[in-house]
Amino acid sequence: MKRENSGKAIVLIPARMASTRLPGKPLADICGLPMIVQVARRAAEADVGRVVVAVDDQTVFDVVRDAGFEAIMTRIDHQSGSDRIYEALTKADPHREAEFVINVQGDLPTIEPAPIRASLKPLIDNASTDIATLTVAITDEDEKKSPNIVKVVGSPLSVTRLRALYFTRATAPYGEGPLYHHIGLYAYRRQALENFVALKPSTLEKRESLEQLRALEAGMRIDVEIVDTVPLGVDTPVELEKARRILSEKA
Repeated sequence: MKRENSGKAIVLIPARMASTRLPGKPLADICGLPMIVQVARRAAEADVGRVVVAVDDQTVFDVVRDAGFEAIMTRIDHQSGSDRIYEALTKADPHREAEFVINVQGDLPTIEPAPIRASLKPLIDNASTDIATLTVAITDEDEKKSPNIVKVVGSPLSVTRLRALYFTRATAPYGEGPLYHHIGLYAYRRQALENFVALKPSTLEKRESLEQLRALEAGMRIDVEIVDTVPLGVDTPVELEKARRILSEKA
């Protein structure tokens, strides 16, 4: 598979051991491999650039290295995944060779390569875009009302892309038309990530508990690529079993 922009992107995967709902989550076994190694494999399959795992635990560091992937040790006290990947970026790419930074969460062991590649498209297509992310049209009526499902409110740019105007846990926008479920996978221009982590948490960010609102409130442009499915995030034992079934069926 040809890379979207060979040599200009780096994929960073934050992995934290401190999970209250699923202790030791990065090391949870999925079809004979730790979850974090499965995620690194999915990222490598996307073939968009170098893959580096940002860890805060020596055991996870060793497991990632033993599996043949790069690992960077980061501080344990980061407040967000964005802060962790920025520290990893400065250590992994001190000569600033990467133009784009893709943040793939470390609990997406079944993610397909296509969404990872899709996250780069808005940045490649439009030099004015600072950050790119993903979304899926909501078809379940309960999801439209659930505060656990973050919605993208955006202005259509094409049949597969929106310009983000707002992100919310409320049911929005009002009226007839599609609602979109935000997928928390981000691609940044390097400078945009540097600018973002230098900002203080914003008013709406704190109110909605949504970090991406900090970027919008600061005037940064976020474009959103519409994809077909929401990748399975593993936060509970039930979701872990589901991930095991999915990958077992693909083996």
